[in-house]
Amino acid sequence: MADKATEPSMEEILSSIKMIIAEDNAKAAPAPRQRSRAEPQPIAPAKVSPEAVLELTDDIADTPPASPIVSPDALAASRQALSNLSRLIVKPEIAGSDTLEGLVREMLKPMLKDWLDAHLPALVERVVAQEVARITGQDPA
Repeated sequence: MADKATEPSMEEILSSIKMIIAEDNAKAAPAPRQRSRAEPQPIAPAKVSPEAVLELTDDIADTPPASPIVSPDALAASRQALSNLSRLIVKPEIAGSDTLEGLVREMLKPMLKDWLDAHLPALVERVVAQEVARITGQDPA
């Protein structure tokens, strides 16, 4: 069996791990760079030829119209598809009804109404009979 006296303690193991991590971090971290105190050199202004200057005084009506990128058929089809999509987008009348929870709630309302119409009167009658029997101490029949 191993002698407990020769085994390192938990504190020694932890301090050894900490030292290894510190050494690894010191090797990995580059030495901070010193900023030079040199004065910045002024940049010489660029020489621009008169032809390179864009004048915005030309009238756009003088230029010929550019040819369209898409065909009229593709344009009409894409407009129709976007029109169909915009008709599907409905602004909610009730805040929060545009979420999944709100949509499910709106879908369940008619089903819940039908169920309540069919079962609520009998349910209320049974619960009221049980409560009356409990209060009066009678055996519910």
